[in-house]
Amino acid sequence: MPAPAATVRLGALPPYLKTHGRKVARLHMVDWIVLLLLAAVDVGLNLIEPFHRFVGKGMMDTLLYPLKENTVPVWAVPILAVVLPMVIFTGIYMKRRNTYDLHHAILGLFFSVLITGVLTDAIKDGVGRPRPNFYWRCFPDGVPNYNNITGQVICHGDAAVIKEGHKSFPSGHTSWSFAGLGFLSWYLAGKIRVFDQRGHIAKLCIVIMPLLLAALVGVSRVDDYWHHWQDVFAGGILGLVVASFCYLQFFPSPSGEHGHWPHAYHHHILNPDAESQAQQTTASTSDRHQPVLPRDLSVIPYAVSMEMRTNGRALDSMEAGSRAR
Repeated sequence: MPAPAATVRLGALPPYLKTHGRKVARLHMVDWIVLLLLAAVDVGLNLIEPFHRFVGKGMMDTLLYPLKENTVPVWAVPILAVVLPMVIFTGIYMKRRNTYDLHHAILGLFFSVLITGVLTDAIKDGVGRPRPNFYWRCFPDGVPNYNNITGQVICHGDAAVIKEGHKSFPSGHTSWSFAGLGFLSWYLAGKIRVFDQRGHIAKLCIVIMPLLLAALVGVSRVDDYWHHWQDVFAGGILGLVVASFCYLQFFPSPSGEHGHWPHAYHHHILNPDAESQAQQTTASTSDRHQPVLPRDLSVIPYAVSMEMRTNGRALDSMEAGSRAR
């Protein structure tokens, strides 16, 4: 005899920010702490003195480019790589009201840019490659001075300017831009289903736009004579690779069947009570309270079976609805 209708669960509640925000943030508290540690490490890497590679008189021929202002200022890079993607994430949340998507997109973006920042600054400090405009950093008055024996430069410019002159490889502007905008490109690819095999090239153009913006930032670094082309190339590869790893850590592949929402949301749809159980159940009692489902689904109680089927249909209808849009 069928169970009463009151015992049949009609899928998971919509994951609004008001109802699920605190719970999702608590589940990832360690991740947010790690982000703070990464930020502290990056600040420390910017404070230490980089390696001063030997620069001789004969090497100055390739380091004579003028010392210009940045076409893309330092303060503009976080706006392009962090603020702009977050605005898009928030806009999609306002339309779809999915807290899991908003939280994981922001968390993945922060991990992408901070991991890239730590790697970039660590390599900068270790390599100590002089910038193309190193001559004018070292000799701002245009009067060179070299060691009589080794021919090494004896700089008399501003110490902070000279310090930055030894941080050419890789390009930080470029790596940060590709880390943030590359993550945004992955995110858009999943949301608009660019790999749905229907041949809509306009979708691909939308996905490429963030990468084009990041590439233009990299080009400006060469045009301003702050970086060699190898610095920009390496920075772009570094940022894009880190962005790819960070995106796939939180989201399925955009080409997959469920590439529209993050892994955690699919888990929430199929197991709506799993997160609450994880917070309320201690490690000593988890094995005792966790139900063990038999292999034969025919012996599962009717209410539990209906719940599994309903949740599965909820996920399928969500995917079908997103395709229709």
